[in-house]
Amino acid sequence: MKNAKQRGNLGALGLLLGVGVLALSALIVPPVRSQGPELQQKLAEVKDSMAVNKMLLAQYTWMEQDIISIKGDQKKEELYNVQLGPDGKPQKTPVDPSSVSDDERKRRGLRGRIIEKKIEEYKEYGDQIKSLVQQYVPPEKDMLQQAYQQGNVMIGPMGGAPGEYRLVISNYVKQGDNMTLVMNKAQKALVSLSISTYLSDPSDAVNVNVQFAKIPGGPNHVATETINGVSKQLTIEVQNSNYQHM
Repeated sequence: MKNAKQRGNLGALGLLLGVGVLALSALIVPPVRSQGPELQQKLAEVKDSMAVNKMLLAQYTWMEQDIISIKGDQKKEELYNVQLGPDGKPQKTPVDPSSVSDDERKRRGLRGRIIEKKIEEYKEYGDQIKSLVQQYVPPEKDMLQQAYQQGNVMIGPMGGAPGEYRLVISNYVKQGDNMTLVMNKAQKALVSLSISTYLSDPSDAVNVNVQFAKIPGGPNHVATETINGVSKQLTIEVQNSNYQHM
């Protein structure tokens, strides 16, 4: 038979566990499928944000650095000068990584050099992943509207972040895919984007995490992007920097 001290300790432990469960529940708030005015308003904010940012980013050039790793081992670096073309899509001009000095890398905010290793066998796979991700990032307003009309958009708060909300979109590009957009309420700007999709078959999964940042006095933009091709354990880390107004 438990004595009073043991019963007191168990009671305290139960209370702590209960508090922990409540705290965890507050962070895991399921989104709600809705066609109501709030969802329409939030979706309009996202579409407007995308349209304004695309227009403003067309006035900038920047540098993109891609670091390609296989099974966690860095294999290759790719550098591009980027600007948006007339169709609103990024136009990339390759830059020889060896032509950028260490001082220039530091000035542009780039990561250091890596020793390139043979990865020809992964090139086609990596190119397929990049082409797929371009269909998601940045989200297109017409495709967002189509997802809404099909009832594939849900809205929910961000647990622990009262200044943010999220939109969860399913079947955006492919049947069974999933994309979550996190928006800042005050700035009406994207904070992050996560994608779960696949290449030709759902077993060939591709996961993407994107973080956004704001150019001082300018638009929002993709700051970093991590793309994981699960089946071949190929990772592409994308960093955008050195934004210059034209």
